[in-house]
Amino acid sequence: MDRRRFLAGAATITAAGIAGPFAGVAAAGANGGVRPGPGYGPLQAVADERDGQVRLFLPKGFRYRSFNAAGEKFSDGSVVPGKHDGMAAFRGPRGTVILVRNHEINGPVGAFGDVAKAYDPAAGGGTATLQVTRYGEVLRSAPSLNGTMMNCSGGPMPWGAWVTCEETVNGPDVGNDFSGGDNSKLTQKHGYLFEVPIDGTGTPTPIRSAGRFAHESAAFDPSSGAIYLTEDNFGFASGFYRYLPPRNPLGTGRILDGGKLQMLAIRDEPGKDLSVGQPSGAKFQTAWVDIDDPDPAFTGKPSNDEAIQAVGKQGRAKGAALFSRLEGAIFHHGTVYFVSTQGGATASGDTAPSGFGKGRGQVWAYETWSGRLKLAYESPGSTVLDLPDNVTASRQGTLILCEDGDGDNFLRGLTRRGEIFDLARLAPVPGDTGAEFAGSTFSPNGQTLFVNIQSRAGLSFAIWGAF
Repeated sequence: MDRRRFLAGAATITAAGIAGPFAGVAAAGANGGVRPGPGYGPLQAVADERDGQVRLFLPKGFRYRSFNAAGEKFSDGSVVPGKHDGMAAFRGPRGTVILVRNHEINGPVGAFGDVAKAYDPAAGGGTATLQVTRYGEVLRSAPSLNGTMMNCSGGPMPWGAWVTCEETVNGPDVGNDFSGGDNSKLTQKHGYLFEVPIDGTGTPTPIRSAGRFAHESAAFDPSSGAIYLTEDNFGFASGFYRYLPPRNPLGTGRILDGGKLQMLAIRDEPGKDLSVGQPSGAKFQTAWVDIDDPDPAFTGKPSNDEAIQAVGKQGRAKGAALFSRLEGAIFHHGTVYFVSTQGGATASGDTAPSGFGKGRGQVWAYETWSGRLKLAYESPGSTVLDLPDNVTASRQGTLILCEDGDGDNFLRGLTRRGEIFDLARLAPVPGDTGAEFAGSTFSPNGQTLFVNIQSRAGLSFAIWGAF
């Protein structure tokens, strides 16, 4: 059941975290797999401290508690929605943690929480804010943004806010969505960023200049004030963007609308296709192209397929690079690490996934200070890394990747030496073979890893041990 072991104990992981830049694809052993290390030992079934059920497989000595499942009640009495997704952790009072969590709900199913506060009363997505202990004991909880749609991931902001991203362009000006939902029931356009302060509810005002496209994640660079954005177009090419607000948000305490949206291109290689397999350690010098119309107004109700490409096509017409399904992103010490879920070459023995991109995943590193793009890791096959999605970073720089693949779903760790290991495995969720990890984020002190299970319902976890 456990295909690999942890590569190292806490001391070794720390050494790997400061050893230097990522090395690319991990070295393979004689059997073609990744060399195992001694680590913490194999993953084993561990009972949930909430109710004794086995939901996770973890190394010996690690413990966890689940909390705030779909269908339970918030502190205000409203019902917790499902599809738990991207999340961030902030320092709370008296050693507690503030979590802001997305709910990736699609379709005109009606807003959760107080409908009078909803951006669009017909839309069922949004965010919840919880105060918890480091052991996942909920002290208070409430909706913090509602009436948005397909809130997939986002990013934490250092002034104390979560930016949540809509992974859709649905709206009354677009034909029926990809799942057949009736967009005519919607009252607002979707496909935007929204800011949710941790000390209150989010203002349901979109940041329109940051683009209307299938947003996935947001990563903030404090030195420039830029917000780096990923796009997850399942059936089409995706882009890597940055939004330049009129003023650095560190000075304003929030993200201002009215800035400039740009898309990444490879210098002297217009239209470079980076979705295909790349050589280990591939490096590129980059440029940025302007998006002239970041918030297109559609006429004639174009199809979802047409509308979702409207912004990206502008960048690609100017030579922007092509990626496959850009999802998680995190800023860490001057570098934005971002995930291409289906990037890379199709490995021998693997079935190519559907949609744009035929690999099992890439991790890219963009140095904000040099403008250089590097391949941090490319999966050699689904038994090593299977469709990575959300990502976070430990204090030492080890990346934690949430899988979105077939069969068993794992949390994977990726060290700065390019070594990959298993951190957790999800036990089968009854009646839902598509359940997956999402929203991994460390507590401010680095001692607890919070993560969600996105399934037909949804659940959050606190995991603690010898991180």
